[in-house]
Amino acid sequence: MARKVSEEKYQKTFSYKFRRWLDDTKDPFVGEVEMHRQTPFVESEETKERREQDERQLHTKVYDLENNFEMRIFRRFYRVFSVLFCIFLVAMLLVAVSDLPVFGHAENPVNNEVAERYIEEGLEETGAVNIVTGMILDYRAFDTLGESHVLFIATCTVLILLRRDGKKEQELDEDNDRIHEPKNDVILQTAARILVPPIFLFGIYIILAGHLGPGGGFSGGAVIGAGLILYLNAFGFARTERFFTARTYRRMSFCALACYSLAKSYSFYTGANHIESVIPLGTPGAILSSGLILVLNICVGVVVAGTMYTFYVMFRKGGY
Repeated sequence: MARKVSEEKYQKTFSYKFRRWLDDTKDPFVGEVEMHRQTPFVESEETKERREQDERQLHTKVYDLENNFEMRIFRRFYRVFSVLFCIFLVAMLLVAVSDLPVFGHAENPVNNEVAERYIEEGLEETGAVNIVTGMILDYRAFDTLGESHVLFIATCTVLILLRRDGKKEQELDEDNDRIHEPKNDVILQTAARILVPPIFLFGIYIILAGHLGPGGGFSGGAVIGAGLILYLNAFGFARTERFFTARTYRRMSFCALACYSLAKSYSFYTGANHIESVIPLGTPGAILSSGLILVLNICVGVVVAGTMYTFYVMFRKGGY
């Protein structure tokens, strides 16, 4: 039976600090930055005269482009070098294209041993019936890990650029939440009630069966994201945020990316050191097969679905 600790001791534990960081409730500057009251700035006459003189020189030498000799010389060289660089780039590309093998030649890159290995031994080595999924999430899983992180970083960038701060603006947005879509549209809401559950189920099926046939985490996540967007347009933020909020997206993305990284780090380590993996590939064609590919498909689907929905929310409203 766990022993209950006091609030002061709990606040000193790592789990409390990690949860505050994960929930975005910790202010990194409180108690860490030394703050002093600033004294009013008074500019002396000498300093003011020197500053005005510097501004005049700056305007004459930098901003007065028409009469600036250095800028005129730079513009001329810039135009000449731009033309020379474009000519050099076009010539280099033409030379590279001229050295390409003839279409259909036996030594073309598409006919090399890598593609042959994927086709002939992919089922045996990955356990995935779908060769494309085996290639993406096993042979080239490091690239897929980078793609998932690119999606997450793109979402963070959109949040930074489009997010609006201020409680007053957010309260106004909540009051006018239905301005951007039909208000209490019976047809849209009825269609959403009928279509959203099958859309979610179909997206989950595509993710879970991605190693057995066409599909996978990217396409299944896109389907689930479309279902979330449809539900939002039909019922608004008030009902959607009962089960999917910005905090939910952050937690799901963090857990999915961490799970993907840990799973493939294990595969990279065992493969680089020629160690036999303890994770069985299973029987090809069964739902529980292909080793870690099923888990990786779920992780990718979670990231893609949340990213699509978050992109739509940020471009539609901003305050998310």
